[in-house]
Amino acid sequence: MDKHEDMRLLPWVSDMGKPCYLVGDPEGVVAAFADRVEERQLAAAHQALSEAHSVLGEPAAGALALRLALARVLPALAHVLRIAESRG
Repeated sequence: MDKHEDMRLLPWVSDMGKPCYLVGDPEGVVAAFADRVEERQLAAAHQALSEAHSVLGEPAAGALALRLALARVLPALAHVLRIAESRG
């Protein structure tokens, strides 16, 4: 098995902004913590998406409301894509 296949991309980055990987027990404490972080990130993404739908469904929503909704959706999308990458 390739060394990279044994590594899990974690849902956070280092202090220097570099990706963090788990090498080792996929059932261990760090893996369980990463699973909980991913669950919170996915829940936040669902909430951001729901709020964005509400804003888009409001004909009177102005540019500021749209920008704020987009500002919430962008990091949520980044987290979801990172989780998808991690899971292959």
